[in-house]
Amino acid sequence: MRVLGIDLGSKRIGVAVSNTERTVATPYSVLHRTLNKSKDHQAIQLLAEEWESGLLIVGLPLSLDGSLGPAAKSVLDEIQLLQVNTGLEVESIDERYSTISAKQSLQAQGISEKEQKMLVDKVAASIILQTWLDKQMNTSQSVERIE
Repeated sequence: MRVLGIDLGSKRIGVAVSNTERTVATPYSVLHRTLNKSKDHQAIQLLAEEWESGLLIVGLPLSLDGSLGPAAKSVLDEIQLLQVNTGLEVESIDERYSTISAKQSLQAQGISEKEQKMLVDKVAASIILQTWLDKQMNTSQSVERIE
């Protein structure tokens, strides 16, 4: 089963999708926020159905010191709504530096700033998802070594 990575921004929502083996995250799309979170969540749910995903990984924008600032608290509140509105399992993962890394990656590829604005959210979502996938793989490999 695939997993979707979600970067919940105030204006846009970046979406990434994993391969079926859950080893690689690929940037997929950017959803433009409406004034209705239920509608935004419905759009995410439709993507989850399209990709046959029952799990969403949402980036949690912790403060640099690792604490829960206002942005992280807002995302945690939205995660609860997202679970209710979609019926999907939702996990969060630390997303510090994901947008900066996405911008640096796009810049290194020679993509113009104008084009970067259209891509950065889905690239950030793929970084968030790839971090989660790598963590899962490392955890399962550690368990296999112990057994």
